Amino acid sequence: MDTKKFHQRGLGRGLSALMADVTDTAAASGTDASKRPDMMVPIEKVHPNPEQPRRSFDGAQLQDLADSITARGIIQPLIVRDNPRRAGDYEIVAGERRWRAAQMAQLHEVPVLIRQFNDTEVLEIAIIENIQRADLNPVEEATGYSQLMHKFGHTQEKLAEVLGKSRSHIANSVRLLTLPEEILGYLRDGKLSAGHARALITATHPVDLARRVIQQNLSVRETEKLVKAASEPDVSTPTKDKRPDRAPEKDADTKALEEDLSANLTMKVTIDHRSGQNHGQITIEYASLEQLDRLIGLLSV
Repeated sequence: MDTKKFHQRGLGRGLSALMADVTDTAAASGTDASKRPDMMVPIEKVHPNPEQPRRSFDGAQLQDLADSITARGIIQPLIVRDNPRRAGDYEIVAGERRWRAAQMAQLHEVPVLIRQFNDTEVLEIAIIENIQRADLNPVEEATGYSQLMHKFGHTQEKLAEVLGKSRSHIANSVRLLTLPEEILGYLRDGKLSAGHARALITATHPVDLARRVIQQNLSVRETEKLVKAASEPDVSTPTKDKRPDRAPEKDADTKALEEDLSANLTMKVTIDHRSGQNHGQITIEYASLEQLDRLIGLLSV
């Protein structure tokens, strides 16, 4: 496994600068020369990025955008670079939705801003652009944050600063990826909200509870109560069968540390500190061989 990609690094351009290239064009207008496109390019000479992480586009939303383009034109230029595979053509860095809608609107040319990005920066910008989508589901959002952290070495604090999110929002979002794949499927399909899923993270049997939440159409508050009740000992069990040395409730600092580590690793982390002692153990649960490979890479740096 190649562990180099997990090294902390800072692109020469920097995350803030990359964000500026994506967001500056949002203010594009014909009256601001600094926001005007570099040139108009025949639409057939512009091609999508084959490594674009986004694979699906909502047909109805594309048609709405196409109708807007027919009426007003493309207000926000596409960001492109010289196509490394086709000399004289261009590859989309940001703005594939506009390009697709422009085709539907039967435009012959599209406005572009030409930038010099390497393959790594192109992928980074594609992820940033995806995170800013209005129709993003919680799993896609969490995956985007995780990729920016693990592939490009950005911290939660830096992402919060540049993307205009709170650090807790990013941490809670990434923690969702520690859930079993079945629950992530419910999140993608809209059967569970992010609030429901966050409540299930600490559950011992989250899949069983998730199915019950969906079947009974429970609210987030009801889900939290369900998880709490499932974690409490059965009062009907005779006292002699209870473990006298049952572990005490973890303090808030330990829980917060578990949550931070889980968010950073995108794997469930449990800390068992021996009460009154200076030792204990940390348990990291991986959900796939890919996660195990990544964990080995991180620990080998």
